Amino acid sequence: MSLDPHPTLYGAAVALRPATAADVPALVTIRSTPEVYRWWRGGADLAAEVADDLNDPDTAVLAIVCDGRVVGQIQWAAEEDPDYRHASIDVYLDPAVHGRGIGTDAVRTLARHLIADHGHHRLTIDPAAANAAAIRCYEKVGFRRVGVMRNYERGPDGTWHDGLLMDLLAEEPVEGPAVS
Repeated sequence: MSLDPHPTLYGAAVALRPATAADVPALVTIRSTPEVYRWWRGGADLAAEVADDLNDPDTAVLAIVCDGRVVGQIQWAAEEDPDYRHASIDVYLDPAVHGRGIGTDAVRTLARHLIADHGHHRLTIDPAAANAAAIRCYEKVGFRRVGVMRNYERGPDGTWHDGLLMDLLAEEPVEGPAVS
């Protein structure tokens, strides 16, 4: 029997399910908020960009659902070369639920799934070095700072900004309560 590559995952407060075209309006609304757009940005047609993300065959895009509504997106991609195999994660969350542990729960839930069900020995995440809230969230899950990637990403102002590479190894504990 083969493993469902995109099951619905359940954390302490969130469900992570494959995002669909029906989620695009909610995701566009979230991504358009200044707090999210600052880090994720987007083109002139943000709805088309979000819809395109859902159709990327190399990325699994999951809607973060809390209290019956979509509150964000978490996605992952895998490097399948056996000598470098690992998974990477990226996430954004509605500012209305910031500070409630929802992002930490979502990242923790996906991290456990990628290690236990997909056999990844290493996970990475690469927030902007200036995104202190995101970095705190990932550290709560157990991600560690690897190093600063200098001039990693061009900002909306046209200048280059640093990123922070963080990783989590399978033999390290994923912090927080276990949920089945």
